Amino acid sequence: MEIYLLLMTLLSIVIVVIGVTLFKWHAFISLTVASLFLAITAGLSFDEIVGAYETGVGGVLGHLVGILALGTILGKMMADSGAGNQVADFFVDKFGPKRLPWAMFISGFIIGIPVFFEVGILIVLPLVISIYKTTKQNILLIALPVIAGLSIVHGLVPPHPGALAAISIFGADMGTVLLYSLIIAIPAGILGGPVFAKWVQKRVVPEGEPNLIKVSQPESKPGTGVSFFVILLPVLLMILSAVGPYLPLPGLAEKLLMFIGSPLVALLIAVFAAYYFLGFREGMDRERLKKMTEECILPVGSIILIIGAGGGFKQVLIDSGVGDTIAHMSEHLSLSPIVLAFLVAGLIRIATGSATVALTTSAGIVSPIIEHVSGVNLELLVIATGAGSLMFSHVNDAGFWMVKEYLGLTVKETFRTWTVLETILSFVAFAGVLVMDIFV
Repeated sequence: MEIYLLLMTLLSIVIVVIGVTLFKWHAFISLTVASLFLAITAGLSFDEIVGAYETGVGGVLGHLVGILALGTILGKMMADSGAGNQVADFFVDKFGPKRLPWAMFISGFIIGIPVFFEVGILIVLPLVISIYKTTKQNILLIALPVIAGLSIVHGLVPPHPGALAAISIFGADMGTVLLYSLIIAIPAGILGGPVFAKWVQKRVVPEGEPNLIKVSQPESKPGTGVSFFVILLPVLLMILSAVGPYLPLPGLAEKLLMFIGSPLVALLIAVFAAYYFLGFREGMDRERLKKMTEECILPVGSIILIIGAGGGFKQVLIDSGVGDTIAHMSEHLSLSPIVLAFLVAGLIRIATGSATVALTTSAGIVSPIIEHVSGVNLELLVIATGAGSLMFSHVNDAGFWMVKEYLGLTVKETFRTWTVLETILSFVAFAGVLVMDIFV
């Protein structure tokens, strides 16, 4: 029976992969079909199937919908107001042309914290192109560090959707994941960004020229200090919430700190700060802010569907007994859940091209195991899963084509730069998890 359940689980994962890659289904459809297939073949009754799926979807999305929407609004405000460019310009001015790779990495890292990878690309690439045309340096030396900063934050650091989904599924602490992920992401981003860029720019000289889609710039931009304040506000509030219990505060003050540092409230505060400092003070009226908000909320629907379906898949795995079977197998293999999460996420990422699908699906597979294993650091488990979801981006990943087109690279050049960069980020971050697991 155990072997049968494992085979059905493997087939359900194959259904996800084939659905996304061959049939071009949306990941939500693939995950839902795979969940139903596994539930039926595992012997759940029809009533149990529907109940398990709905419970899983609701459990994951219950507190994520608002966070995802608010994070998207904040990213839109950063992009359209010019605040993102202000942050990047600051670091370029301070570091100077010789240390541009480091300036670009820090810019990408900070800008990437509140915005999705795709939005971050649109914020920073106009600056990348302008610097490239001014300095005539290899565009890889300028672009790869900022892309590394955006990517490592997107894969590991909440409030990005993949990390949030894994936190929800594993039951990890948000503030602790934020602290650990920042510690691990910085060295991984440095090796995959400035260090790798300096090495590869001598070996890969792009044949073409970047053909950037023009992004309209506002007539006036907010100040650098205001831009930093808005972009870092939710992160600072969440960090304060994490350290609050360790500060000598009265009970009410500690509870208030925990409240305003919860992701939903922290992002809500940041959005209102962005409305005022990046919107009203820069001449935007209420109608324009309302229109911007409505425009950026629509794309969130796709991410919400993927995460919800991943939660349903997780619950079917638990209710069908697959989790117990995998746990029993992993005990015999003596394989750490952290290692297992990294490997499973990596395989799904390579197969589907989606970091979010990889994170959500692998978290669903591994989560039943941790109930049978003591001493697992849930926060590091989240980061290990995120690290696995970054590896070996290739032609089935939208990010691969986005980087290729914006930088004017050939497919071969994109493999030699972007794909290698993502894999470096993945394995260095995983090494950081293993090292931290020894001491934490």
